Amino acid sequence: MLGRIDQLSIFYKCFKALCCKGPPPPRPEYDLVCIGLTGSGKTSLLSQLCSENPENIVSTTGADTIRKYWSRYYQGSQGVIFVLDSASSEDDLETARNELHSALQHPQLCTLPFLILANHQDKPAARSVQEIKKYFELEPLARGKRWILKPCSLDDMEAVKDSFTLLINLLEERELEPSRM
Repeated sequence: MLGRIDQLSIFYKCFKALCCKGPPPPRPEYDLVCIGLTGSGKTSLLSQLCSENPENIVSTTGADTIRKYWSRYYQGSQGVIFVLDSASSEDDLETARNELHSALQHPQLCTLPFLILANHQDKPAARSVQEIKKYFELEPLARGKRWILKPCSLDDMEAVKDSFTLLINLLEERELEPSRM
């Protein structure tokens, strides 16, 4: 017959073996580049995702002048987040369209998964995802590429998180593909 201490020891070992198999495996990390025009909401969305106080967010200054240097940040990226202001002016929407087209065709990005966030969906002038898809000519331009176009706003961070989950799924699928030689 086992003594009380032996019984507790066995119980503890069994409990530990069944319930406490150690820390969960580490989650993979991905290098993503986040681009978009000034005022599209890149900083606000990413800050909200990181649970930072929205009152501490300061818009990036000089973003339009550094757009020509975006490609310097592309190397090593495994995915792209493109944020656009779905309620912007026609001129800004056209500029965003041209920048997205350039990114989709850039040699360092053209094979990567894209998450395109149509931000500011909470504004009255916001264009729908279907309007953006058509205006940006995404179907013909991105044929054969992996891309996701999702509506979002700071008011619905669950939708943003769901969009990031979809991007992570694309990144994981890409990792599982056999490498081509």
